[in-house]
Amino acid sequence: MTDARSQLIDYIRDEAVFHGEFTLTSGKKASYYIDLRKVSLDHRVAPLIGQVMTDIIDRIPDVDAVGGLTMGADPIAAAVLHQGAARGRRYDAFVVRKEPKDHGRGKQVEGPDLRGKRVVVLEDTSTTGGSPLKAAEALEKVGAIVVGVAVVVDRDTGAQQVIEAAGYPYFAAIGLADLGLAGQ
Repeated sequence: MTDARSQLIDYIRDEAVFHGEFTLTSGKKASYYIDLRKVSLDHRVAPLIGQVMTDIIDRIPDVDAVGGLTMGADPIAAAVLHQGAARGRRYDAFVVRKEPKDHGRGKQVEGPDLRGKRVVVLEDTSTTGGSPLKAAEALEKVGAIVVGVAVVVDRDTGAQQVIEAAGYPYFAAIGLADLGLAGQ
């Protein structure tokens, strides 16, 4: 395990995992909630997320850009953009809106032109796989080539299977066992 990954696990476990009764986006009930924005927007942790996620993305050939559905993916994409640049990578970042804008140019995907570009969809925490798939659909409409989905924390609730069934490789940096949450 890399030092950055180990530190990231500690920050997430200590500052972003909340215990109690929660309703997830899927409507399912959970005894814990992982609020990754508590750490993905923290100056100490964002660089670690960038390092760990860049390690994953570096294994995927010829990636041009990273991003995902706003809001969860936005700080992850920014962290990868900066850490990638520090390593000499040329990963651009993009944002996918939940719906196309109803004004201006009416865009759903913001950032550089992605037509013909190889992109990785990012997600902070995956539960159902719905957000990355929605982002992938919007990206393909603008001509991007989605070459994978990479998440910081996989909740082990079926997102991987859904995403892989849709034809996208799935990568997760951290699992529930890493956070001491397996079986909860």
